[in-house]
Order: sequence, then structure tokens, then C-alpha cells
Amino acid sequence: MAVTDNALRKRAKVREFALGLPGAAEEFPWGESVAKVNKKVFVFLGVDDGSYPLAMTVKLTDEAAHAHALTAPGVEPAGHGLGKAGWVRVPLAEQGAPAAELLCDWVEESYRAIAPKRLMAGLDEQGRSRL
Repeated sequence: MAVTDNALRKRAKVREFALGLPGAAEEFPWGESVAKVNKKVFVFLGVDDGSYPLAMTVKLTDEAAHAHALTAPGVEPAGHGLGKAGWVRVPLAEQGAPAAELLCDWVEESYRAIAPKRLMAGLDEQGRSRL
């Protein structure tokens, strides 16, 4: 299915981007992939085995980015009370889902909301800033 292949490619790009950020590491709590920095999750990548719809969850503290994200097809505040803290769940296979580049921007914002300042300085020095 083309949509699933496209969603898988997006997820792979987002995962690669997230794990390339300074101090990022992948873990698998609850059976799903997450990217952490300083032992704190900055993006939930879910599973890619077909058991659940492909989606990611990020923390968007910038009001404009958060509002923009909520206009994308299927995007909603994250469950388990995380939505109150700015977390949004972004389905990757929805028709009109955000492009991988925008998803990476959101991952970087989420990373910046979670990462210690010393790691963000390294990110800026690398010229990796997308915001």
C-alpha cells in the first residue's frame, strides 16, 4: 500500500533525524520506540510492525507550532494527560499528513523543550538548527 510505504519512509526519516540529535538515544519502553535525551522522552515513534497505525507524538511548546500541528489531518492532543503539557499525536498515514521535513522541525522543537542547555548549544554549533 503506497500510503503505508510513504508513512514508513517518513517515520524512518524522523527516527534518523531524532537519533542524530546530540545525546539522543533510542529505547523501547512499553514495546514502542522512543527517542530520549538526558533520560527523558522527546519523541514517541510508536511501532512499525503494523499492529498500530503509524504515528509519532511530540511536545510542541511554541503556541504557533502547536496550533499549526492541530490543523493537520488526524492530529490531536496526546492521551494519558500529555496533551495538557503540549504533547500532540501525529498520524503518519493520514491523507495530507505533514511532510517529513515539518515532522523533523517538530521533533527538534520537542527536543529543545526537553534537552539540557549544554546539548542545545552543541546542536546550534553544528548548524543543525531547523527552527
